[in-house]
Amino acid sequence: MRTATTLLDRYRVVAGTLLRVVPALLLMQHGAQKLFGVLGGAGGSGGTVPLGSLLGLGGVLEFFVAALVVLGLFTRPAAFLLAGEMAVAYFIGHAPKGFWPIQNGGEPAILNCFVFFFIAAAGAGPVSADALVFRERRARRHDDLGA
Repeated sequence: MRTATTLLDRYRVVAGTLLRVVPALLLMQHGAQKLFGVLGGAGGSGGTVPLGSLLGLGGVLEFFVAALVVLGLFTRPAAFLLAGEMAVAYFIGHAPKGFWPIQNGGEPAILNCFVFFFIAAAGAGPVSADALVFRERRARRHDDLGA
């Protein structure tokens, strides 16, 4: 007889991949708004932010570094950078508006911070560019050792 745990185990890889890809895709939309003025643009006016500003740096991280997380390439350091960016976004943009995240609008930033921190700790998983690269490196090392 199969238990619920056994049935859910078969979806572990899919769930892990979705937990890595979906938040990163959502964050890429924020970066695209800031950098390219699409999806309503910065402030909803279709504009962009200056690249050399703090918001410009945020846009670069949110678009390009999140794209690395989507691909699963350099996932741990990329996700760690995004977790840090979300923590900074919370303390600069939300915390000054009030203590409670529900009141200062900071729940998405906190949630993203901890999701990306989890991804940094857990790694990209088997459906990723990292897995392909490391699998190939292990195979080459194995061949070099004559095993």
